[in-house]
Amino acid sequence: MGIQERERKMYRPLRRAGLEVIPDAVPDGTMPFVAGYGREDIAGGFSHPYETPRLVERLNEDWYDLAVSSGLFDHRREFLVLLPHGIYTHQALLPKEHLHYGRHTPPPVWTRVRLLDRWDIMGRGAASAFLGIRAGHPGFSMMALDSSVYIGCSTGEIGVDVRAVAHPARSENILQHLEWYAHWDYPRTDKELQKRIAAWLASRTPGTASRSGR
Repeated sequence: MGIQERERKMYRPLRRAGLEVIPDAVPDGTMPFVAGYGREDIAGGFSHPYETPRLVERLNEDWYDLAVSSGLFDHRREFLVLLPHGIYTHQALLPKEHLHYGRHTPPPVWTRVRLLDRWDIMGRGAASAFLGIRAGHPGFSMMALDSSVYIGCSTGEIGVDVRAVAHPARSENILQHLEWYAHWDYPRTDKELQKRIAAWLASRTPGTASRSGR
């Protein structure tokens, strides 16, 4: 997809939700994916059932409070969000969203964004189909520029769950999961993502990685 099409179909909807995309500005060495964290890795979060009054407003308020308290933003309110290659939407990827099952579409990549003064992550952001399914049904992955915190949001059967993970690159649970996936010999694994993960693990601990038996 060309730059103009990406601007029209992805960047503009995200800007309407209050996220200004900053292309080609992801810090070197950023871990390509976060998955497999345990309860002990969670540093904060919240959940709201769908019947919560003022659901979108409550989700936005709690997301912002969590983002500030956990250190998601830098001094310019910039951070990373996982976005798809091309214009594949969150809904299109949803049936295969879990790392265990792989994808037929290109794996998503971190993209640098800046939070604007007027924003609506859980409403317009989710409705853009890049940060969820529809307003009040968000789904996304975010990370601080220095990788000090990861925030994941999932839409379940009864409500929305948001969790913050401190220092994901230091979590033994996450590292073991990524190592396992990087070496998982299964036809439906995402080979490109496996290569990214393996390269990141090798650059992080050259010559010390051991294959997980998981």
